[in-house]
Amino acid sequence: MKILHLLSQRPEATGSGIYIQAMIRESARRGHENFLLAGVPQGEGPQPDGLGAAACEFVRFEGGDLPFPVVGMSDVMPYPSRRFSDLSPPEVEAYEWGFADRLLDVVARFQPQVIHSHHLWLVTAVARQMLPHLPLVATCHGSDLRQFHFCPHLRPRVLAGCRELDGIMALSGAQKHDIIRLYDIPGDRIEVVGAGYNEAWFRPRPKPAPDPVRLVYAGKLSRAKGVPWLLRALEGLRRLPWRLDLIGGGSGRERDEILELAAALEDRVHVWGPQSQEDLARLMGQAHLVVLPSFFEGLPLVVLEALASGCRVVTTALPGVVEVLGGYDTEAILMVPRPRLLGQDTPHPEDEAGFVRDLAGALERQILAARERPEVDRQAVAELLDYYSWPQVFARVEQVYLRALDHEPH
Repeated sequence: MKILHLLSQRPEATGSGIYIQAMIRESARRGHENFLLAGVPQGEGPQPDGLGAAACEFVRFEGGDLPFPVVGMSDVMPYPSRRFSDLSPPEVEAYEWGFADRLLDVVARFQPQVIHSHHLWLVTAVARQMLPHLPLVATCHGSDLRQFHFCPHLRPRVLAGCRELDGIMALSGAQKHDIIRLYDIPGDRIEVVGAGYNEAWFRPRPKPAPDPVRLVYAGKLSRAKGVPWLLRALEGLRRLPWRLDLIGGGSGRERDEILELAAALEDRVHVWGPQSQEDLARLMGQAHLVVLPSFFEGLPLVVLEALASGCRVVTTALPGVVEVLGGYDTEAILMVPRPRLLGQDTPHPEDEAGFVRDLAGALERQILAARERPEVDRQAVAELLDYYSWPQVFARVEQVYLRALDHEPH
């Protein structure tokens, strides 16, 4: 099968970039032919493993095809970016035509049998409208649902194409219900396929002595990910022996706020910046505890990677997390109630102190547990980890491709 993978932003950064690289890798292993079309800054041309330069094409931002920076699916990206909510009407038009022109050229050359697009957003909608008779499926990553909330003026453009997709893939059942509610798309067109982790890299390693207990946060340095509240919770736990590896990039005032809070904790926090998947796996292999204090996620890859690496987990009780992890009785996982939100990912001011207190309590429990038992029993989550390995996830995605090939046009 010839598969065109479509992503509107950089393919080497963020969760959707990790996802698309895994799709390309697993697809090639199963004998399919792949091509990537993505959005990158002028002068860059990242190539996922297994794809040569001839199998990659890019829409170039910052002076190439478009004059402005890459437009991020999240409002805070780990690299310079624009926000969809800040684009003027002429910029939205230019953005859509920039991808439309390159897409038509790539389709004419590569002649894909199916297109796998990422995010239920503008580029996916443009692809559907430009190529109404080509099988087209899309993966929802959660950030698209946030943009749907933040950019009501763009909804008609998005819905016009996304409602006509041949198949939609959700990361969790909770996310599937959100898609049905927001996009008014029938549930029988949406398949829950999940997300995965790289078994070759994220695997148990002997843990170092827990003095101090090694903590990891991996993700964007942003308020939506809960990082400021994590650092405030740790401020109250100075009496305990811990050290935090803060891994990820950010931008603007939110990053500056986080770096200031981290600096106040002095040598207890090491700020790494963005890391490759291989380097992240190495750091998780040395960690005892991984923390995800986020307010909004689809299905966080980092939680699966943490469990696969033999780490304890403290995470916000997000709908997708509860759905996937809630049925497992293991000391490795502690969930913290999510505060009430204003909008998509801003905690209610009245709940902030309680969230910091709950987060600190869960962290203290897991730090003390790691002091006593540095190694955790992965057997309790072995079935879960098998289901969410990338080969298993791609097997479910492949079935969506095959159904799309047999699909009658809407």
